[in-house]
Amino acid sequence: MPEACLTVEELDDRVVVTLRRPEARNAINAAMVRELHDVCADLEERPRLLLLTGGGGVFAAGADIGELRERGRDQALQGINSRLFDRIARLPMPTVAAVDGYALGGGAELAYACDIRLASPAAVFGNPEPGLGILAAAGACWRLRDLVGASVAKQVLLAGRRLDAGDALRLGLVAEVVSAGELVKQAHALLDRMARSGPLALRLTKLVADAPGGHPVTDDLAQAILFESADKQVRMDAFLAGGRA
Repeated sequence: MPEACLTVEELDDRVVVTLRRPEARNAINAAMVRELHDVCADLEERPRLLLLTGGGGVFAAGADIGELRERGRDQALQGINSRLFDRIARLPMPTVAAVDGYALGGGAELAYACDIRLASPAAVFGNPEPGLGILAAAGACWRLRDLVGASVAKQVLLAGRRLDAGDALRLGLVAEVVSAGELVKQAHALLDRMARSGPLALRLTKLVADAPGGHPVTDDLAQAILFESADKQVRMDAFLAGGRA
């Protein structure tokens, strides 16, 4: 039986996924894609927070070039990586990527698909796909633009610029830079803060924040659902009684 590409730790309020292909610097191959789809299916059925990280001091150094070399037009039209990353982006509850070391090509696109990114000082983001005769077709061409702006995105996508941890922090691509030894711990602390919020409120906030264009009616409908929730009553009663939100 092939060795698993992921380590999956399931907790009550979150799932922690560690990419583990040390022989390939955690490059994303078809087996890893299938395993990540299984994680998504579980989180769609039972929504929880998600923490994604990489083992061995690397997040993911790209897609598996050996597999990409053999793919043709039909495989490109299947959107093997792009469908997965879009599924991760649309998960009901917030997602956090803890990036240590390289996040290149498909690895960068996986990190871009998460809601929030933390990085170690060794983190490096980049999309070198044109150097291989292809493009970053799993979301980077539009997600990176939304995250850092068109000018910087084109420097990365067209000119091969790599963003180190300092660049990523300054440009807002990552929320915080933390030592490698504290990275996962700090990511859990961030998830702990999220977990103290109402789960339905988190889900609807993410849904509204990701809705294209935005619209007051969307806000109103989401708020109407929350105003009728038991969780809202309990939390506001606790606040009025002297508790903390």
